[in-house]
Amino acid sequence: MASFFLHHCPFLLFLLIFFSLCFSVSPSQSAQTGPIFRPNSLALPVRKDPATGLHVANVSKRTPPLQVPLTIDLNGRFLWANCEGGSYLSSTYNAPLCHSTQCSQAVGPNHYCRTCSSRARPGCHNGTCGVTVTNPVTGRSAIGELAQDSLSVRSAQGPRQGQGPIARVRQFLFVCAPSALLQPGLPRKAQGVVGLGHSHVSLPSQLASHFGFQQKFATCLPRGNGNGAVFFGEGPYFFPPGIDVTRKLIYTPLTISQDGEYAINLSGIKINNHPVGTPVSRAIITTTNPYTFLDHSLFVALTNVFANQLKIPRVQPVAPFGACFDAKGIASTRIGPAVPPVDLSLHDQSTRWRILGANSMIEARPGVMCLAFVDGGARPHGSSMVIGAYQLEDNLVQFDLVKSMLGFSSSLLFRRTSCSNFNFTSSTTSP
Repeated sequence: MASFFLHHCPFLLFLLIFFSLCFSVSPSQSAQTGPIFRPNSLALPVRKDPATGLHVANVSKRTPPLQVPLTIDLNGRFLWANCEGGSYLSSTYNAPLCHSTQCSQAVGPNHYCRTCSSRARPGCHNGTCGVTVTNPVTGRSAIGELAQDSLSVRSAQGPRQGQGPIARVRQFLFVCAPSALLQPGLPRKAQGVVGLGHSHVSLPSQLASHFGFQQKFATCLPRGNGNGAVFFGEGPYFFPPGIDVTRKLIYTPLTISQDGEYAINLSGIKINNHPVGTPVSRAIITTTNPYTFLDHSLFVALTNVFANQLKIPRVQPVAPFGACFDAKGIASTRIGPAVPPVDLSLHDQSTRWRILGANSMIEARPGVMCLAFVDGGARPHGSSMVIGAYQLEDNLVQFDLVKSMLGFSSSLLFRRTSCSNFNFTSSTTSP
């Protein structure tokens, strides 16, 4: 029977062999064609630059992957990085054209088509999408090239959150910017800025869109050595010794200013439950000011009430601070210097963001402690108060862009942990 089949039906035999080969898949092939890894939360390591007081994230970009240090800009519209001097090498770089969908998404309807006189390279192609890039510290601007490339972020789900597999976005939109924007102002080793702002092409928006989780992210900025984190997606987030820092968050409405900055409404400020008489209605939140800036009248009122409550004589101020004290009269505790708390009364008087000594005082020079608030002159950033990075350190601050709510923990030192405790280590990777 078999010989009859082979002799008379060779074509049928060929088909049987063909289909058996097509549907025989090795375990490695099956793994390669399996479901795409879709985490529900991601974590980006963050360190503090002591020279500037700003915070830097190591972002894995390009092919092959390279860790690129980028300054965190809470209100930045997109990620931009230096591409000049042959420093940007990647086999997966692509520059969308000036009338492309990507250009509309990043810039809007008013497209700017780039021309470039030198040889083609990352950041320099003719007919590509031009984007205005701004150094958030100096305000200096230049034109960069919209680009796409691979970006990788570590998963933060599961019990070992800082050691999860790597998730990859293969066509992440960013801007190639000229090196002249890096200095001065940004940390010395930073190669650009990672924007977390309210925009379609910011890092939180692109990660949420690519992986299908809600637009929610949280910052936990470190005070000293060690990694803090920016989290994307759903919690909980566990810090040693097993503390879920998302528990007991206090929530207040999150608003967006006319300039696209994250802001919260305030009903007043109290120090040791004593009100600061000058009215304040809103506070901008930023990570590119190292300290909180107050308009001049609010600064004078707050420092006077604080000094009266502290009851320690003031000493010669140390720039940029205006209210400084003899450190010998201030005791030290696990939550920082023992000074009167500064309470930001939020959308109602019963909801407050308490700023304790670790976030309100700084040793400006040996033996001198200063209130870590700066006189910003007349309405810095168009608001009477701009909350800076120092006041955000060792606080989990969650930005829920779907519900337009801001959640905050106040100082994690009070819960016997800190942002520097998050454990990032190497682990397996995902394709």
